[in-house]
Amino acid sequence: MELRQLQYFVAVVEEAGFTRAAARLHVAQPGISAQIRQLERELGQPLLDRSGRTVTPTEAGAALLPYARTALAAVEGARQVVDEFSGLLRGRVTIGVVSGAAVHEFDLAAALAAFHEQHPRIEVTLTEDSSERMLAALQDGSLDIALVGLADEEPPAGVCLQVLIDEPLVAAVAPDDALLADDSLGPDRSARRGGTLDTAVSPLTDAGGTGLRLEALRDRPLISLPRGTGTRRVLERACARAGFRPRVVFEAADPRFLAQLAARGLGVAAVPRIPEHLASALGLRVLTFAEPQPRARIALAWRTTGPTGPAAGALLNRLRTGLGTVDAASSAHAAEAASGARGGTSVRNREAVVHRPN
Repeated sequence: MELRQLQYFVAVVEEAGFTRAAARLHVAQPGISAQIRQLERELGQPLLDRSGRTVTPTEAGAALLPYARTALAAVEGARQVVDEFSGLLRGRVTIGVVSGAAVHEFDLAAALAAFHEQHPRIEVTLTEDSSERMLAALQDGSLDIALVGLADEEPPAGVCLQVLIDEPLVAAVAPDDALLADDSLGPDRSARRGGTLDTAVSPLTDAGGTGLRLEALRDRPLISLPRGTGTRRVLERACARAGFRPRVVFEAADPRFLAQLAARGLGVAAVPRIPEHLASALGLRVLTFAEPQPRARIALAWRTTGPTGPAAGALLNRLRTGLGTVDAASSAHAAEAASGARGGTSVRNREAVVHRPN
């Protein structure tokens, strides 16, 4: 068994095909096929299922995959340790981000550019995906680092989290929405003037008149982030606790677009807190939810065992420092979210790191 064979095997699995794996490794496809066939003969088991439109690992291949990744990471780590003596790191780091967060909430491009300038021989691979899939990818080793939305208070097994954004979810509606009708708001009309509904008394608010009850959204057309995102899971769970299933009629990955749909009267947008200037510009009315408030959280995530090598460790340190300085006031459009049972205002938790062992 040769390291080159393991490298080819891992690449084919990750790329789901020989052609893409060959392009990634800059080698000829026949060479990859021949080396993997030789590895299969040596092990006495087929490692790849080639019968479908995409190549997938067999049961034996899936069992081999984590060991192959570990072996390759160990060799790469050995090279990098030696490189550290000359002050030059090299290697490959894979990072995943929730849709929208890289652009709207964090200057991730600037962080990566500064990192590349300092470590020009480290190759960084960036991808966007749902939080559920990225957390699974962290666990199986196909991602080194991820910016994810949180749907649970506790992290998945084997994952560490640094919470970067913690915002309440709100209901954003057009000025003529039924939730803002005179008989719904009671004597306080602040929401009709563009303010947040925080003191109105109505059948739709809680006993203290301090927020909109989830029951008010029953049978209403809702606008939300897609399935698999933290915010969507939080919305579904909150509605389930209120005794109904949300009727989502529009979904998109960009919370700003969701706010624009709500401003056109197409439904109630359940989104992270919207800055007053943006709500005013769109003509939106923003209603807070009653306690317990659903919350939107984004976190930097990595494996509990730590990065696989110095390259990933260097990037993780850079992101933990750089992204941890994000101001909570700029996080109103967090693209992924989740909830705690906590109420209150937005929170920036730069130092909070949550660990859960394997």
